Amino acid sequence: MANDGITSEAGPSEAGPGEAGLSPAAEPEFMLPTLPVSAGALIFDRRGRLLILKPTYKSGWTIPGGIVEADGETPWQACQREVAEECGLTVPAGRLACMDFRPPRPDRAGGIRYLFDCGALPDDALRGMTLQAEEISEYQLAPAAEALTLLRKPIRRRVRAAVRRGAGRGRGVRRAVYLENGRPIRAVQ
Repeated sequence: MANDGITSEAGPSEAGPGEAGLSPAAEPEFMLPTLPVSAGALIFDRRGRLLILKPTYKSGWTIPGGIVEADGETPWQACQREVAEECGLTVPAGRLACMDFRPPRPDRAGGIRYLFDCGALPDDALRGMTLQAEEISEYQLAPAAEALTLLRKPIRRRVRAAVRRGAGRGRGVRRAVYLENGRPIRAVQ
Protein backbone atom coordinates (compact mmCIF):
# COMPACT_ATOMS: atom_id res chain seq x y z
CA MET A 1 0.00 0.00 0.00
CA ALA A 2 1.38 3.42 -0.95
CA ASN A 3 2.07 5.99 1.74
CA ASP A 4 -0.48 8.74 1.14
CA GLY A 5 0.85 10.96 3.95
CA ILE A 6 -2.09 10.31 6.28
CA THR A 7 -1.39 8.93 9.73
CA SER A 8 -2.82 5.49 10.37
CA GLU A 9 -3.42 3.83 13.69
CA ALA A 10 -0.57 1.49 12.89
CA GLY A 11 2.19 4.02 13.32
CA PRO A 12 3.44 7.59 13.39
CA SER A 13 3.64 9.91 10.39
CA GLU A 14 6.12 12.60 9.48
CA ALA A 15 3.67 15.34 10.57
CA GLY A 16 4.73 17.78 13.21
CA PRO A 17 2.57 19.08 16.04
CA GLY A 18 -0.66 20.68 14.88
CA GLU A 19 -0.52 19.22 11.38
CA ALA A 20 -3.37 16.76 11.91
CA GLY A 21 -1.34 13.76 10.83
CA LEU A 22 -0.46 15.04 7.37
CA SER A 23 3.06 15.02 6.02
CA PRO A 24 4.38 18.44 4.97
CA ALA A 25 4.35 17.38 1.31
CA ALA A 26 0.72 16.22 1.49
CA GLU A 27 -0.65 19.12 3.50
CA PRO A 28 -1.84 21.41 0.66
CA GLU A 29 -3.47 18.54 -1.21
CA PHE A 30 -5.48 17.26 1.76
CA MET A 31 -6.22 20.38 3.81
CA LEU A 32 -9.90 21.21 3.97
CA PRO A 33 -10.97 24.83 3.51
CA THR A 34 -11.74 26.90 6.58
CA LEU A 35 -14.92 28.95 6.60
CA PRO A 36 -15.84 31.16 9.58
CA VAL A 37 -19.26 30.42 11.07
CA SER A 38 -21.26 32.62 13.42
CA ALA A 39 -24.65 32.48 15.09
CA GLY A 40 -26.97 35.27 16.15
CA ALA A 41 -30.18 35.53 18.14
CA LEU A 42 -33.42 37.36 17.53
CA ILE A 43 -34.75 38.06 21.02
CA PHE A 44 -38.02 39.91 21.54
CA ASP A 45 -39.98 41.25 24.48
CA ARG A 46 -43.68 40.51 25.03
CA ARG A 47 -44.59 43.62 22.99
CA GLY A 48 -42.70 42.30 19.95
CA ARG A 49 -39.74 44.68 20.22
CA LEU A 50 -36.34 43.35 19.11
CA LEU A 51 -33.29 43.38 21.40
CA ILE A 52 -30.37 45.17 19.73
CA LEU A 53 -26.90 45.86 21.11
CA LYS A 54 -24.34 48.63 20.63
CA PRO A 55 -20.88 47.01 20.42
CA THR A 56 -17.81 48.81 21.76
CA TYR A 57 -15.49 47.48 19.04
CA LYS A 58 -17.37 48.50 15.87
CA SER A 59 -19.86 51.09 14.69
CA GLY A 60 -23.60 50.62 14.45
CA TRP A 61 -25.97 48.28 16.24
CA THR A 62 -26.12 44.50 16.11
CA ILE A 63 -27.95 41.55 17.65
CA PRO A 64 -26.56 39.14 20.24
CA GLY A 65 -24.26 36.57 18.69
CA GLY A 66 -20.75 35.69 17.61
CA ILE A 67 -18.31 33.19 16.18
CA VAL A 68 -18.82 29.43 16.57
CA GLU A 69 -15.85 27.97 18.46
CA ALA A 70 -13.71 25.47 16.55
CA ASP A 71 -13.82 22.97 19.42
CA GLY A 72 -16.94 21.21 18.11
CA GLU A 73 -19.45 23.80 19.29
CA THR A 74 -22.64 23.80 17.21
CA PRO A 75 -24.24 27.00 15.84
CA TRP A 76 -27.12 26.66 18.34
CA GLN A 77 -24.68 26.21 21.24
CA ALA A 78 -22.73 29.26 20.04
CA CYS A 79 -25.94 31.29 19.91
CA GLN A 80 -26.82 30.33 23.49
CA ARG A 81 -23.26 30.96 24.73
CA GLU A 82 -22.94 34.34 23.04
CA VAL A 83 -26.31 35.53 24.37
CA ALA A 84 -25.29 34.49 27.88
CA GLU A 85 -21.87 36.18 27.57
CA GLU A 86 -23.06 39.42 25.97
CA CYS A 87 -26.37 39.90 27.83
CA GLY A 88 -26.49 37.49 30.75
CA LEU A 89 -29.66 35.96 29.28
CA THR A 90 -30.63 32.32 28.83
CA VAL A 91 -32.35 31.33 25.61
CA PRO A 92 -33.83 27.88 26.24
CA ALA A 93 -35.27 27.36 22.75
CA GLY A 94 -35.16 28.76 19.26
CA ARG A 95 -35.97 28.10 15.64
CA LEU A 96 -33.60 28.48 12.74
CA ALA A 97 -34.73 31.68 11.00
CA CYS A 98 -32.10 31.85 8.27
CA MET A 99 -28.70 30.77 7.10
CA ASP A 100 -26.69 33.36 5.18
CA PHE A 101 -23.59 32.72 3.09
CA ARG A 102 -21.33 35.80 3.02
CA PRO A 103 -18.88 35.63 0.11
CA PRO A 104 -15.26 36.49 0.88
CA ARG A 105 -13.84 39.86 -0.13
CA PRO A 106 -10.29 41.18 0.04
CA ASP A 107 -11.07 42.86 3.39
CA ARG A 108 -12.98 40.00 5.06
CA ALA A 109 -13.12 36.22 5.08
CA GLY A 110 -16.83 35.79 4.41
CA GLY A 111 -18.48 32.79 6.03
CA ILE A 112 -21.76 31.29 7.10
CA ARG A 113 -24.12 33.12 9.47
CA TYR A 114 -26.92 31.33 11.31
CA LEU A 115 -29.78 33.36 12.75
CA PHE A 116 -32.11 31.86 15.37
CA ASP A 117 -35.52 33.21 16.38
CA CYS A 118 -35.42 32.80 20.16
CA GLY A 119 -38.91 34.24 20.66
CA ALA A 120 -40.09 36.55 23.41
CA LEU A 121 -38.37 36.45 26.79
CA PRO A 122 -40.18 37.41 30.00
CA ASP A 123 -40.01 41.08 30.97
CA ASP A 124 -38.27 40.27 34.27
CA ALA A 125 -35.48 38.42 32.42
CA LEU A 126 -34.94 41.38 30.10
CA ARG A 127 -34.95 43.85 33.02
CA GLY A 128 -32.26 41.73 34.71
CA MET A 129 -29.98 41.77 31.69
CA THR A 130 -26.25 42.15 32.43
CA LEU A 131 -24.19 43.52 29.55
CA GLN A 132 -20.62 42.37 28.92
CA ALA A 133 -18.97 45.79 29.41
CA GLU A 134 -15.86 44.97 27.34
CA GLU A 135 -17.97 44.29 24.22
CA ILE A 136 -21.40 45.92 24.69
CA SER A 137 -21.96 49.55 25.69
CA GLU A 138 -25.77 49.68 25.60
CA TYR A 139 -28.92 47.93 24.46
CA GLN A 140 -32.43 48.80 23.45
CA LEU A 141 -35.68 47.08 22.67
CA ALA A 142 -37.02 48.58 19.46
CA PRO A 143 -39.94 47.82 17.16
CA ALA A 144 -38.63 45.74 14.24
CA ALA A 145 -39.07 48.58 11.71
CA GLU A 146 -37.01 50.94 13.89
CA ALA A 147 -34.39 48.30 14.73
CA LEU A 148 -33.87 47.64 11.01
CA THR A 149 -32.86 51.28 10.49
CA LEU A 150 -30.22 51.01 13.26
CA LEU A 151 -28.68 47.62 12.46
CA ARG A 152 -25.51 47.31 10.42
CA LYS A 153 -26.27 46.57 6.76
CA PRO A 154 -25.43 42.82 6.54
CA ILE A 155 -27.31 42.07 9.76
CA ARG A 156 -30.21 44.28 8.69
CA ARG A 157 -30.77 42.18 5.55
CA ARG A 158 -30.67 38.96 7.56
CA VAL A 159 -33.06 40.23 10.24
CA ARG A 160 -35.43 41.68 7.62
CA ALA A 161 -35.62 38.30 5.86
CA ALA A 162 -36.37 36.53 9.17
CA VAL A 163 -39.01 39.05 10.24
CA ARG A 164 -40.73 38.66 6.87
CA ARG A 165 -40.90 34.90 7.61
CA GLY A 166 -42.69 35.49 10.90
CA ALA A 167 -39.90 35.96 13.47
CA GLY A 168 -41.06 37.86 16.55
CA ARG A 169 -44.77 37.50 15.92
CA GLY A 170 -45.31 34.83 18.52
CA ARG A 171 -45.74 32.14 15.87
CA GLY A 172 -42.07 31.65 15.21
CA VAL A 173 -40.55 31.35 11.79
CA ARG A 174 -42.71 29.25 9.51
CA ARG A 175 -39.76 28.13 7.41
CA ALA A 176 -36.09 29.04 7.50
CA VAL A 177 -34.79 31.09 4.60
CA TYR A 178 -31.53 30.57 2.73
CA LEU A 179 -29.64 33.78 1.94
CA GLU A 180 -26.53 34.72 0.04
CA ASN A 181 -25.03 38.01 1.18
CA GLY A 182 -28.28 38.76 2.99
CA ARG A 183 -30.50 38.24 -0.04
CA PRO A 184 -32.95 35.36 -0.59
CA ILE A 185 -32.12 33.05 -3.47
CA ARG A 186 -35.39 32.29 -5.27
CA ALA A 187 -34.20 28.93 -6.62
CA VAL A 188 -33.71 27.66 -3.04
CA GLN A 189 -37.02 28.85 -1.59
